[in-house]
Amino acid sequence: LEKTSHLLHERLSKSGGAAWVSVNKALVTRASAVIPIIPLYISALFKVMKEKGLHEGCIEQLVRLYKERLYVGEAVQNPSKVPTDSERRIRIDDWEMRDDVQRETKARMEAITEENLFTLADVEGFKHDFLEAHGFDVAGVDYEADVDPSTI
Repeated sequence: LEKTSHLLHERLSKSGGAAWVSVNKALVTRASAVIPIIPLYISALFKVMKEKGLHEGCIEQLVRLYKERLYVGEAVQNPSKVPTDSERRIRIDDWEMRDDVQRETKARMEAITEENLFTLADVEGFKHDFLEAHGFDVAGVDYEADVDPSTI
């Protein structure tokens, strides 16, 4: 992905364009749900970030990517002003990677037991995000209602 980004950037920069890779916060996906330890990490992380007022879902994170990285200040007219790390990656995982967030997440993961899992981690939030990504647990949808297929 990064190699392709560099090749695209080289080609696009000749006409004033640019290409980047963004590194995003841990999110609930089909893949992240089945990789060992990742659901626990995400659940603990979400709990910490929600308590600190830093949690954002997929849409909020992409809005921040555009508002605070791509379409702000000089970056609008000059792609070289887009803030990146040394590898030209846009780091939108900055809130997740804050020292205080990582320390607290690590401490919770080390302290979690069967008895305190739901207190130290946001298991319900993880479950909701997983279900919602697959069309379930969506606010405002009556899953018990009869549906007339001819009206769809």
